[in-house]
Amino acid sequence: MSDDRPVVRAPAGAVRGIWRGDSAAFLGIPFAKAPVGELRFAAPVAATPWTGTLDASAPGPTPQRRPFAEVTTIPEPSFPGDATLNLNVFTPAPGRDSGLPVLVWIHGGGFFAGSPSSPWYDGASYNRDGVVTVSLSYRLGFDGFGWIDDAPTNRGLRDLIAGLEWVRDNIAAFGGDPSRVTIAGQSAGGSAVLALLASPLADGLFSQVIAHSAADLSLSITRARVIGHAFAERAGVGSTRAGWSGLDEDAVLDAQTALMAPTEGPPANAAAFVRGVLAVGGVALPFVPLVGDDVLPVSLTEALRRGGGTRAAVLAGTVAHEFTPQPQAIRLAWSDSDPVQALSDAGVPRDAARAYVEAQPEFTWTADLCGQVLTDRTFRMPLLAWADGRPLRTWLYDFRWPAPGLGLSTHCLELPFTWDVLDEAAAVVGPHPPQELADAMHGAWVRFITSGDPGWPSWDGHNAHVFGAGQADTYSASRTLAAALAARSS
Repeated sequence: MSDDRPVVRAPAGAVRGIWRGDSAAFLGIPFAKAPVGELRFAAPVAATPWTGTLDASAPGPTPQRRPFAEVTTIPEPSFPGDATLNLNVFTPAPGRDSGLPVLVWIHGGGFFAGSPSSPWYDGASYNRDGVVTVSLSYRLGFDGFGWIDDAPTNRGLRDLIAGLEWVRDNIAAFGGDPSRVTIAGQSAGGSAVLALLASPLADGLFSQVIAHSAADLSLSITRARVIGHAFAERAGVGSTRAGWSGLDEDAVLDAQTALMAPTEGPPANAAAFVRGVLAVGGVALPFVPLVGDDVLPVSLTEALRRGGGTRAAVLAGTVAHEFTPQPQAIRLAWSDSDPVQALSDAGVPRDAARAYVEAQPEFTWTADLCGQVLTDRTFRMPLLAWADGRPLRTWLYDFRWPAPGLGLSTHCLELPFTWDVLDEAAAVVGPHPPQELADAMHGAWVRFITSGDPGWPSWDGHNAHVFGAGQADTYSASRTLAAALAARSS
């Protein structure tokens, strides 16, 4: 290997990256023009091919301008600058026509936060196994998904499609095969890849999908318009591109933060918490993918019912206790509440409530059982609905290794194992995480990316592969709750 920095001459232009051992990284490559000025709130416009050699040794600007929270599970750095629509490429074969499979990663963050340049998303581990890896950026929050009367909808999804088009046209120069692309993401990123699976505009840009913890995060065009007009009125601008362009970036972010701030105190009791979860269908966010336009004409469930996305193999799953700890701060306040009674008072038929509680003996606090309803309603029940709608070439998993000190398997915990970056995630996985679990999960992901089969039987309604615990029908409690709610509403 040469000590010189690697250079790849792609159709988009020449880029100079950095060596990291036996693989190379090319960071901050623009796939679309900076979304500023006349392009603010517009559909993405492909970057103009550049002359000379672009320095791709440092991360590019990120759409995330402010950290999600002071302490986040995933380290997600923000970088300043206008050219936020960029991507990172990690490859073991720069400049060689190697025909390697490609993994394209879409980060999470509720569609309003997150970074493609997290050290957790470094592609070195996949490069080691012969997989070219790409991480994409996309516009977030109101900029990416908010309703504006004269602006294109689903700007964030359009960004991702533009990024995938760049991969199609350029990845061969980095050693990848554009016909062997797997798109993958976690949380909002998982929801995004399922939206792309249902989108006719993304057809042909990938052949496989991996969806980690994909919530059903979407809004109808009608509902988005109502939210958009109310948001514009609250911000004191017209609901037009000209109106919103009168506010600078910080002013829009301030308005967005105020809109998303909690307006209610803690629920009065356990039943009220569950009732609220069931009423909103899990987690409600104002700026998410919209259903009813050319990007996403119908919901994923409806698209699958109509036969959409059947050409792509799908690997999907959740962690066991995604948002379960949310009400833990009020464990003691609810300690005298009977969980069966709480679920029943919230509208779950009593027999189903009892079966749901009895199926999950790991929970000794009523608050934890109520939190598990949030996990099921937000993540696990939608997963079952999607998977049951397309069992062909579909594989499910359930990650159940408990985090040290917490005793639960919570949101984002599986990522250091699938990326095999346990050293980078010591603050989350502890000082002695099981490397054998990372070997098993990362190995299964590599098998799926390279062959379309992770190594266990495809979904038949009851055979998700369990990581970090004994194999069992671990989605049965989720199915019990889903069936009970369906019967209640019929």
